[in-house]
Amino acid sequence: MSVRTLIMGAAGRDFHNFNVFFRDNPDYEVVAFTATQIPNIDGRKYPAPLSGENYPEGIPIYPESELILLIEEHKIEQVIFAYSDVPHEYVMHKASEVLAAGADFRLMGLNTTQLESNKPVVSVCAVRTGSGKSQTTRRVAQILTDMGKKVAVIRHPMPYGDLVKQTVQRFGELADLDKHECTIEEREEYEPHIVNDILVFAGVDYEAILREAEKEADVIIWDGGNNDLSFYKSDFQIVVADPLRPGHENTYHPGETNARTADVFVINKVDTADAEDVIYLHDSLRKLAPEAVILEGASPLFVDDPSQIKGKRVLVVEDGPTLTHGGMAYGAGWVAARRFGAAEIVDPRPFAVGTILETYQKYPSTGDVLPAMGYGDAQIRELEKTINNAEVDLVIIGTPIDLTGLMKINKPSQRVRYELQVIGQPTLEDLLKEKFS
Repeated sequence: MSVRTLIMGAAGRDFHNFNVFFRDNPDYEVVAFTATQIPNIDGRKYPAPLSGENYPEGIPIYPESELILLIEEHKIEQVIFAYSDVPHEYVMHKASEVLAAGADFRLMGLNTTQLESNKPVVSVCAVRTGSGKSQTTRRVAQILTDMGKKVAVIRHPMPYGDLVKQTVQRFGELADLDKHECTIEEREEYEPHIVNDILVFAGVDYEAILREAEKEADVIIWDGGNNDLSFYKSDFQIVVADPLRPGHENTYHPGETNARTADVFVINKVDTADAEDVIYLHDSLRKLAPEAVILEGASPLFVDDPSQIKGKRVLVVEDGPTLTHGGMAYGAGWVAARRFGAAEIVDPRPFAVGTILETYQKYPSTGDVLPAMGYGDAQIRELEKTINNAEVDLVIIGTPIDLTGLMKINKPSQRVRYELQVIGQPTLEDLLKEKFS
């Protein structure tokens, strides 16, 4: 008899775990997925073409709010927890709910979920969303390219549309973003790589994605999402830690697992953090991975015309995931507004509409900044309307992409860019050259 299984997820790790472990495994029957964190992914199916011959009708996806009812109605024997960037306490509360309903509760480890590449793999992971993983990945890609390596970045999944069409996606030019109908979140991660002439792969089936990337690359870079574990066995694992959130490196799942498996730590944002917090983080990381090398890095800001910010009433738009499940109250745009003399950072809440307003209600710890939510065209239009409603002199765009390419903003704007700058020695170049020369 196969074990009746339910997978709790958010359209990423859950699908990956199913594909690599459950899809063709006769010992388990996956009855359903539940979905959380991301809007508009529940109420549909994981499609039959991706589900394998054991699931000719596909697998239904339900809201996580129905979890206990599903366990009871479908006689679920095992629940797999498969999403990321949540406190340890949250995970155990979910475990307690499941155990009380009579089912087993399971977290899946590296041996059952990681795929092996025939090319070297550098993974860039983090202890929390918003630590600075993306700019670290960009820097690693540039260093390897300068070493003469052909690089392919494989990005953690964000499949919120037609899953069959998104099975394997390749991004070699900016037009591919429109071709694949990318959300703002996807564009924020893919576009900077494409502009730097770096190939990007993503999608749903990460073994098929890996095999395609291997055809074109000397080195694979795993560009992690949230603080999830790498989907691939790593030859060199870089883990980014955030001194603005000291203590989170060992209190969030699965970020602590990343920390315990790191070869290199990058403590980012040391230019804006308290020195005592940086020292605390050094000590904490040494306890988690005593053999890992610890680097310090800054995220210097680049603004088109800083003089335009001085004395202005501004609306600050920040990277969405950093503010939502990342739990940050602000980002680079807010720092730039303060640094360059904005007269006032205006609270966006009175101007928010639709799902943007709902986002503030769901994530009340967000500061006086606007999360760049854009999961589909309807939400992008709501973001546009919120920005245009705001009674301000200037919009500061702290997202990794220029939002004016996706919407019409009815007031002046300034972009804030940020890149990783490693401080001191050894450098990332030193370590990567030692490993891959």
